[in-house]
Amino acid sequence: MTTIAKITAHTIRVGMRNQTLVRVETDDGTVGWGESGLSSREKSVCAMVDIFADILVGQDSRRIGRIWQELYRSQYFEGGRVITAAISAIDIALYDILGKQLGVPVYQLLGGKHRDVVPSFATATAPDPADMLNQVQVLLDDGFECVRVAPSYYGDGRTFEARKSIAATVKQLVAVRELIGPDIALGIDYHHRLTPAEAASFCNMLPAGVLDFLEEPIRDETPEAYEMLRSMTSVPFAVGEEFASKWQAGPYLDKGLTQYMRIDICNVGGFTEAMKIAGWSERHYIDLMPHNPLGPICTAATAHMSAAVPNLSWVETRQSRVEELGFHDKKIFPTQAEIVGPNYIVSDAPGLGVEVDEDALREAENAAHVECPHLIKPDGSVTNW
Repeated sequence: MTTIAKITAHTIRVGMRNQTLVRVETDDGTVGWGESGLSSREKSVCAMVDIFADILVGQDSRRIGRIWQELYRSQYFEGGRVITAAISAIDIALYDILGKQLGVPVYQLLGGKHRDVVPSFATATAPDPADMLNQVQVLLDDGFECVRVAPSYYGDGRTFEARKSIAATVKQLVAVRELIGPDIALGIDYHHRLTPAEAASFCNMLPAGVLDFLEEPIRDETPEAYEMLRSMTSVPFAVGEEFASKWQAGPYLDKGLTQYMRIDICNVGGFTEAMKIAGWSERHYIDLMPHNPLGPICTAATAHMSAAVPNLSWVETRQSRVEELGFHDKKIFPTQAEIVGPNYIVSDAPGLGVEVDEDALREAENAAHVECPHLIKPDGSVTNW
């Protein structure tokens, strides 16, 4: 038995985003790394990790499933995004430790690989329509078989105008489909900025066959709203990046409200919870399309999970040639998951296969905090980012 000796949370600035990394060390000196995905609210996650550290120091590091249950149920008000974001990072780190101690990659702990490589999709984000088409062409040239685009925006960069965005985005998607032809999957992420009525109007304006998936068109707190929207359009939905547990994911699977499951392993509860949702999704013939917007720890964990499940479409990548966001800094993370064209090569190294330069990490802790945008409507009221 090896016991947990120390748990430390670090919030660092990497490229254009914050990253919350959790370092877990056992009494035999093994170090595992995890990542949390609660963007812009990292300090709250770090506070929760500190609370959990007091509970976990001295416990058997290999009892990962039991640890998950204790952390989730150790307060009267179970769950919530801050709690499960902290659990996610600790859970991932414990799997990293166990893989290192046994000398096997994490995917082997999950049942072994189903696939030789993990395919990904990339995103064209240029606001100008011509630049957008150029970015899509770069992705096609690099071999991507699924591309995602961002909606068109109007205003001053802080204002979101739904109706104008919908009209411009429909034209943009038609042009992208003409460029890529019928063989490439095409999606768009509306980042839950629309109402059900706006989302229905958007889908109804689109010619049949243009869009393969519409990601997060409305907020996910109320499954009944998605049930209503599902009855209004035949466009497949990709939902789930905000889910903080299997209980949140359940209604979307049971009622057929999403056709792709967008779980985020750094928010939903780590490997322990993500693999349960993957099994539920398989039962409903739903493929995973994991959310992966963070750094090398998140990417490696997502790749190991994706290799070990039978039901996978594509993993999100932010490492394409059209998105140089700096999330995967080689100075801080000298060894990380390799991507070749559109495919992640899952590491066979023990654990996650990611190395962290702790001196470089401490330097990045001094960088400025990144706050997510605060969007408004033209009338000055607040809307979603």
